[in-house]
Amino acid sequence: MAVGATIAVIAVPALNAVSESTKLSNATQAVERELQTARMKAVANNTPLRLRTNCPSAGYYRIVELLGTTADSGTTRCDASTYPWPAADTDLSTTPNYDGQLRQMLNSATVTTTSIEFRPDGTAWDATTGTATAITTAVSLTVTRNGSTKTITVNSLGKVLQQ
Repeated sequence: MAVGATIAVIAVPALNAVSESTKLSNATQAVERELQTARMKAVANNTPLRLRTNCPSAGYYRIVELLGTTADSGTTRCDASTYPWPAADTDLSTTPNYDGQLRQMLNSATVTTTSIEFRPDGTAWDATTGTATAITTAVSLTVTRNGSTKTITVNSLGKVLQQ
């Protein structure tokens, strides 16, 4: 009985560490998958799409279609009530048609604020400032949970890597 209790006391902290690591990994994978989805949708639909993090507020992210107006850089662009998902109409001549769901970071994780634009040719551009600029060195997104971090990088060719 005493041996079992001793083993349990040793195992509990190890199991907690595994649980924390898994929660951080899950949150990171969710953002990485959304980046991959944005790239594939941009290519498949021949339209520029952006993944915006911490939009409309901290802890949220969303794929949004580039409209070519000042609305592209506003935080209301991620607002699900202003720009619902799925789109209110099915007319391809009106935009936006390819916005994604407003998603919340998993497990109380946080992510750095950024906006990555994927073009129809699959390339990625940094649109964090509101204006898309060519990526010269890979852009990093850092996902944090309880002091631990994981990084996702996106290069100019649109390759998304989880570190």
